[in-house]
Amino acid sequence: MTKKMNELSLNNLKPKFSRKKRKVVGRGNSSGHGTYSCRGQKGQKSRSGGKGGLKLKALRKIWKKVPKRGGFRSRQEKFKAINLEIIDKMFVEGQEIKPETLLEKGLIKDLRKKFKILGKKINKKFKISAYRFSKSAEIAIKESGGTFEKIVIKKKK
Repeated sequence: MTKKMNELSLNNLKPKFSRKKRKVVGRGNSSGHGTYSCRGQKGQKSRSGGKGGLKLKALRKIWKKVPKRGGFRSRQEKFKAINLEIIDKMFVEGQEIKPETLLEKGLIKDLRKKFKILGKKINKKFKISAYRFSKSAEIAIKESGGTFEKIVIKKKK
């Protein structure tokens, strides 16, 4: 039986990346790693027995994994914005708009999340209950003949 040149067998297996030669230091200046043997000039790490780095290696690994995020992040919950024009399109005139009705229509996803009514124009008359209103939305609701009511936020102790 004749063997092909490209055929794999135990005698011609070669590691692809797993083998790397160890850096040999301290063998003269012509080696490229002479004089200080890749240790720098002075200090504890340049001498034998010198130790460095964090003693708690596990902690260091954890700190390295944590992303470095700058800036400021507010812990205050953001209000979801709901526009008066959307309310005008989706609801019938004279209807009372509460968080429950907004949830049914799919304008909010959760009753625990707070929302704010924004907008400048509304054609129908509504009674709207929300956590907050923009000043322009309040004026627009009053001009259309509707009423608005702010839901009181209970503060946690």
